[in-house]
Amino acid sequence: MRRTAPSAGTTEHEAGQGGAGRRDPGAGTWRARIRRAVRAASRPGPWKRGPVLAGSAVLLGLVLLLHARITDRGGLGSLVETFLPWFGLPVPALLTGALWRRSPSAVVALLLPVVVWLNLFGGLLGDKSRPGGDLTVAEHNVGDANPDPVGTARHLAASGADVLALVELTERARGTYEKELARAYPYHTVLGTVGLWSKLPLSDTGPVDVKMDYGPLGDTKPAAVKMTYNRALRTTVATDRGPLAVYVAHLGSVRVLPRRGFWTDSRDRGAAALAEALAAERNERVVLLGDLNGTVDDRALAGVTSRMRSAQAEAGNGFGFSWPARFPVARIDQVLVRGVRPDGAWVLPATGSDHLPVAARISW
Repeated sequence: MRRTAPSAGTTEHEAGQGGAGRRDPGAGTWRARIRRAVRAASRPGPWKRGPVLAGSAVLLGLVLLLHARITDRGGLGSLVETFLPWFGLPVPALLTGALWRRSPSAVVALLLPVVVWLNLFGGLLGDKSRPGGDLTVAEHNVGDANPDPVGTARHLAASGADVLALVELTERARGTYEKELARAYPYHTVLGTVGLWSKLPLSDTGPVDVKMDYGPLGDTKPAAVKMTYNRALRTTVATDRGPLAVYVAHLGSVRVLPRRGFWTDSRDRGAAALAEALAAERNERVVLLGDLNGTVDDRALAGVTSRMRSAQAEAGNGFGFSWPARFPVARIDQVLVRGVRPDGAWVLPATGSDHLPVAARISW
């Protein structure tokens, strides 16, 4: 019996099985397309990429925006505000990550910390100094462990400051500073560990009780030796434009304690007492020079900074960080003014202290 040849387009197998088990050559292609479509649908879209980066950017922005609402339990709020300008550092790293992940949402989220940071600190980036100035004032925490008080004194005398405030003076080094600064500054006064040297006459000098505690657990020095450890004074400088009230202060240190966190109790009590003294000051023109162990952003100093203006913020160039001297990260040495205009503010070169000296030009 003669076999009929399969028709064109039909395989022998299909012909022999009557078309049973027929395969569509395009079936594999369609299944691959479906798998690819499912995988594409399951991938996050551009706006869903980098959720961790976007969340981190929002969190950073909220910390900058709401820093005043951060609890101060354990000194956390004060610690954050001390180093607040440095919270801008993560922005370049987050931006790099956002671009690498091609995440538009993370890039947009970064606008929050950038805008808030610039609002807080953008004004400090340029040079705001201007010509002029009737008086140059300077402040330096000379350091109780300073190995070279002679060199420090000579360095400060060469600064050209008309009024020079020194804090953290020790009994051992006091004579050295008095001797080395005598030629440049014919007038000076020292109370406890703070002193003021001036080219102009001084009067009405007296201590300012900043309610110092001298131990992390609140131990107060006995009354008999209280004046030995006096850390603030107020005096009047006689200028050709009228009297200028000058305060010199060294507020309590801050410490990190294992069970109490960022300990600021002594500093905070001193700041409150200093604020009271400034509020009671009757002279229209006032300058505060000192190591306040806090920045002007620190809420603990609000009583002081609400009554005084920062020379660095108004007439400085940059942040003017003063501590620690080897790698300054915070400006805790301040020149604050009221009733006078700061025309310039700057940081002087390092001495043997762990702080940098700060200076400002002021005018009437």
